Amino acid sequence: MEYILITLSLCLIGGLMLSRVAKILSLPAVTAYLVAGLILGPFCLGLLHIPGLGFGSLEEVEGFSIISQVALGFIAFAIGNEFRLSQLKTMGRQAVTIGILQAVLTTVLVDVVLICLHLAFPHVISLPVAITLGAIASATAPAATLMVVRQYKAEGPLTKLLLLVVAIDDAVGLVLFSASFGIARALEQGTISLLGVVLEPILEIVLSLGLGSLAGLALYWVERFFHSRSKRLSVSVAFVLLTVGLSMVKFTIGGVHCGFSLLLVCMMTGTVFCNICDFSEELMERADRWTAPISILFFVISGAELNLSILADPMVLLVGITYIIARSAGKIGGAFTSCKLTACNKKITNNLGVTLLPQAGVALGMAMTAASLQGGELVRNVVLFSVLIYELIGPMLTKIALTKAGEIKAEGKTSARVQNAPKHHFFHNPLK
Repeated sequence: MEYILITLSLCLIGGLMLSRVAKILSLPAVTAYLVAGLILGPFCLGLLHIPGLGFGSLEEVEGFSIISQVALGFIAFAIGNEFRLSQLKTMGRQAVTIGILQAVLTTVLVDVVLICLHLAFPHVISLPVAITLGAIASATAPAATLMVVRQYKAEGPLTKLLLLVVAIDDAVGLVLFSASFGIARALEQGTISLLGVVLEPILEIVLSLGLGSLAGLALYWVERFFHSRSKRLSVSVAFVLLTVGLSMVKFTIGGVHCGFSLLLVCMMTGTVFCNICDFSEELMERADRWTAPISILFFVISGAELNLSILADPMVLLVGITYIIARSAGKIGGAFTSCKLTACNKKITNNLGVTLLPQAGVALGMAMTAASLQGGELVRNVVLFSVLIYELIGPMLTKIALTKAGEIKAEGKTSARVQNAPKHHFFHNPLK
């Protein structure tokens, strides 16, 4: 037990100290936390096998997965706070259109490129693996994006639209992956299951949104019994932990596998709560401050999970580099096209795609599901390689894009965190 506490404390201290170095280099703190994780991980300090000094193996890192799950729950809960009705009235149509279209276009482009790679080198990548990786490419990591937004107090139409699109992207990615994975299994087995391709992903989304809605209503009902800020905050934390736990439950009804998406459940909880509770905004701000150490631990542990051994496999590098180039082109091109179709302003059109590049937890979860394919190990390694690249450069690219859009001001004598502090939300249509 004492070694667990020592490791966690080193994760926090190491991440925070490296964030000072990152600030000097004008890099986001998220990048520093991930690098701290790499240093404390099994491929650096972990090689010394000194108890408490980092993580001795990837299995040891996985033992801290509950922290990552809780952190994702709070991140999704915070993103749900962005889905206020007043904001959806002005941005809802654009967000839904962009969220769906850019994900679909990314999947199609990556599918085409990887299928061409399969035709050229069939011994390198199979058709089922190519189709599966195309769907995984649609997923975007909300955690790194939200962390950059919080660190620099980014505020503006691009930031608001970005958080909405990232949330919608998860639901779309879930459907695309379930359908593509069902097709991939059908190609291997010679049969196709409509349950796996159509019903189960739709059911997962419906169940997740339903559970999240009930949790949001229940949270508001319980909060009304308390007037102390600290007790209201404690209730909010308890409900996020509850929804994270419930979202892990899986069951079968009549041969149909049922489950929940952690991100969708917690996001919907935050969405319902913020739209029916008149004191939700203040409570969300307090929760953000309270969960800061958990968020740091999440990124440090994520950095420790990055498997550097895959860099020694040339096949993984070939498919991985191809995947990264195709996915980046799909995200940037898809966002640009969908922004044009929805008449977004020039700053949003030119910069949104870059902010959608980070990829992490959701993609890794999909890759774990795809492990049952004959080429499942390649899927996992390619996704691990892409996560390694995207997580290290994605936050920096997000910062650059938000700065170019004028929503992050350069830090000088006056801190950007003060200068960019969000003002009261008076929504108009800023996308036109």
